Amino acid sequence: DGNYCLTCGSDKSLKLWNPHKGTILRSYQGHGYEVLDAAGSFDNSQICSCGADKTVVLWDVGTGRVIRKYRGHAGKVNCVQFNEEATVIVSGEEWCQGVLGTPNSTPCSVDGRVRRYDLRAGQLFSDYLGSPITSVCFSRDGQCALAAALDSTLRLLDKDTGELLGEYTGHLSTKYRLDCVLSEQDTHVGCASEDGHVYFWDLVEGSLVLKLPVGKGVVQSLDFHPTLPCLLVATQGQVQLWREGTFQDQEGDQ
Repeated sequence: DGNYCLTCGSDKSLKLWNPHKGTILRSYQGHGYEVLDAAGSFDNSQICSCGADKTVVLWDVGTGRVIRKYRGHAGKVNCVQFNEEATVIVSGEEWCQGVLGTPNSTPCSVDGRVRRYDLRAGQLFSDYLGSPITSVCFSRDGQCALAAALDSTLRLLDKDTGELLGEYTGHLSTKYRLDCVLSEQDTHVGCASEDGHVYFWDLVEGSLVLKLPVGKGVVQSLDFHPTLPCLLVATQGQVQLWREGTFQDQEGDQ
């Protein structure tokens, strides 16, 4: 609902924040090594997390206690997510990110393919983009998928057909897994960058509209508020909250 955010990192913990006040609400300890990903359930009652200790952990938000640990991965677990009803947890090794907002899921891969699974029909559709893919997200209307790749290019695909709808360039992405996002109204495409900036393009025109300076190091993660023009950015061990007014100020400085 945009009132909370989760962070995780090399201190083996994950933290629940009120991002608007910058206050920690609770810290969760239980992983043996760095925590690589975390997600909240639709009703904010549970958290799932994963890490380099090869485990997936299910937490009770209110008490901070571990409900269950899931083991079965042979290596570190890089991504984890609930389904819509929080009845299923999906986790992945290596470089992948599964999005389960609909009966379809769209994982990404280092072989340069975006694979679209129709979970109900048991069908697989594959689209080759040519470069290792590090992040995929769906548009708010569920019609498009945005893929970030290590050739410093974002590609917008039709979710059902795989048709290439647009390409966005200008940022730097050649070494790290960097997040990509669509704005809360699907009007702009955003991506983290290895040069310390977050880049935004007009979704339809494909033109670069904003280069947001957030630090001197790699910007690894970012996420939009579900309904408001607010952006969370993670870089160099800190999380920043940017609001629409600060976007406009930076745009005017360019």
